[in-house]
Amino acid sequence: MPTMFISGRRLLWLPPLLLPVLLLLGWWKWSRWQPFPVATPSAYQAITPALPPDNRLRGVNWVAADSASSTNMEPLVRAGVTWIAQTPFGWQAGAAVPEVRLHTGAGNRGFWGESDRGLVATSQLARQRGVRTMLKPHIWLRGGSGTWPGDINMSTVADWQAWFASYSVFLLHYAQLAETSHMDALCIGTELQHASASHEAEWRTLIKQVRQVYHGPLTYAANWSGEFEEVRFWDALDYIGIQAYFPLSTTTRPTKETLLAAWKQPLRRIEVVQKRYKKPVLFTEIGYKTTPDAAIQPWAWPDRTAVVTETDEQTQRLCYEAMFETFWRRPWFRGTFIWKWYPGLQADGSARRHLDFTPQHKPAEQVMAHWYGK
Repeated sequence: MPTMFISGRRLLWLPPLLLPVLLLLGWWKWSRWQPFPVATPSAYQAITPALPPDNRLRGVNWVAADSASSTNMEPLVRAGVTWIAQTPFGWQAGAAVPEVRLHTGAGNRGFWGESDRGLVATSQLARQRGVRTMLKPHIWLRGGSGTWPGDINMSTVADWQAWFASYSVFLLHYAQLAETSHMDALCIGTELQHASASHEAEWRTLIKQVRQVYHGPLTYAANWSGEFEEVRFWDALDYIGIQAYFPLSTTTRPTKETLLAAWKQPLRRIEVVQKRYKKPVLFTEIGYKTTPDAAIQPWAWPDRTAVVTETDEQTQRLCYEAMFETFWRRPWFRGTFIWKWYPGLQADGSARRHLDFTPQHKPAEQVMAHWYGK
């Protein structure tokens, strides 16, 4: 009886006339085979598991460290997290200094996880567990001007031109890194409110340059206080990104009813922008401290110089519940990146870190996992 062996496997008997057809078909497929395509959208789909049916981004903002391992990813999977945002930094000497310095390696200015090598390695470890990566570069201000990028503001037209030229070099480096390492989304800027409000043409030029290099989805992370309403280039991006630290209370320990009522006004503002540009909305950051005043100024860090700071996991939990109940089921809402997630943080770990924004080992993590499981 005629038999056929392919790669050491014995196949069933086939009619003689069918064998040449199969061989010809195999040659045709082999002749069309190509290595992994770098610059096509399908490349990202080929290496990462399919998105959930609703396409929501179930994310956390990943804190860079001196190392990362596959075990760091397990808590993410258990919590239903399917995305992490990684944050490399550009360094600016002052708010009016028109130069952004690019540092691609680890050293005294940053952790290994903020270096190019660390960013790529972490994204690869995440991908092995079905977790996607958004690359989200930030600017860190040096000197006495503080560290908020919203303070960046040039005093002359020439300085703005120089700043955008420098920032473009910085961002295009990370666009190329995201492309070659197959990261799944890119944020082109974070809370640069003076740059975003009055320089639409410069941003549109930069977005075109980025799209020539990187072929995944793009967003910009606009501040909650009004910047997201002033941005005029949302139509050129894939998501309307908001750093959603909206104040929700004037008192400590608010009830969930108070929080839900407080969300109505920001919700209306967000819906106006969403309807104007017809783009899905993504909370590029949102989070709450583990303190009684978590809803008063959600963007503010706890006072780390205080001798004693009262913790309040209940208020943090209620803030999470009110946010998810307000937004998660809305068809135009695309997801959240919770601020923030420390790899390897243990339940009995650093008291200072447990005091701040992380939901890890707290009721807030259970709330997040519940909604991320929907």
